[in-house]
Amino acid sequence: MKNILDFSPASPVKIMGILNVTPDSFSDGGLFVKKEAALNYVQKMISEGANIIDIGGESTRPGASDVSVDEECQRVIPLINAIREISDIPVSIDSSKTEVMQQAILAGASMINDVNALQADGAMALAAELKVPVCIMHMQGKPRTMQHTPSYVNVVSEVKVFLQQRIEVCIAAGINKHNISIDPGFGFGKSLEHNLLLFKHLNEFTDLGVPLLVGVSRKSMIGAVLNKAPADQRLYGSIALATLAAWMNAKILRVHDVKATADALKLCMAVKNID
Repeated sequence: MKNILDFSPASPVKIMGILNVTPDSFSDGGLFVKKEAALNYVQKMISEGANIIDIGGESTRPGASDVSVDEECQRVIPLINAIREISDIPVSIDSSKTEVMQQAILAGASMINDVNALQADGAMALAAELKVPVCIMHMQGKPRTMQHTPSYVNVVSEVKVFLQQRIEVCIAAGINKHNISIDPGFGFGKSLEHNLLLFKHLNEFTDLGVPLLVGVSRKSMIGAVLNKAPADQRLYGSIALATLAAWMNAKILRVHDVKATADALKLCMAVKNID
């Protein structure tokens, strides 16, 4: 399969459709725990323009419960197998557990998306051995407690330094730089002000020389700006930030609302790319 992170400067922005097979994710928890519903949703996202499907079997929202390796595998592996039977679309496994990553890749996933930046025992070596694309994300603290008291002296420089260091560690471990993408980790141990500052300075992260993934779809930062709008009323805010991210050279947009994002992205890129 072609490297899904093989970007040239003029390559199109890719849309990563979110599929949470969890009962407790903040936006769509419980909607796709049954395989038939999940497969139907995958086909819908593909028809709407998704380039990658990102599958997660454990919620990383603040305060979510831990999930065992066995339970997470039971949620995601049968679904990956089923997707491989109907489509060759690239599948990303959204997990921080080395065993889940391995089983997912063996089942047909082609990318690892890790909120813990491959810091679990064996995760880095596994990614290097499998030679698959990875996305490494910044997170202050742990998902269960990360939003209690996030604190930075300079959030932009600190996140950037962390990601630069993780890129270097990945390369030293044998992961090809062409297989690495980065995610600033919006909402993962950040206040609203931290999130907005990171977004304002997104262009600075392209200096690191790898594709930038932005995942802000329906997140609480949008709700906070929009007068405490609940998750199901954050579509327009999500689209606004997705197009801003694309304008600021993000290469992957991780989203819930594929068609709305794809339509907005076409207009954004039509303007940005006109001579």
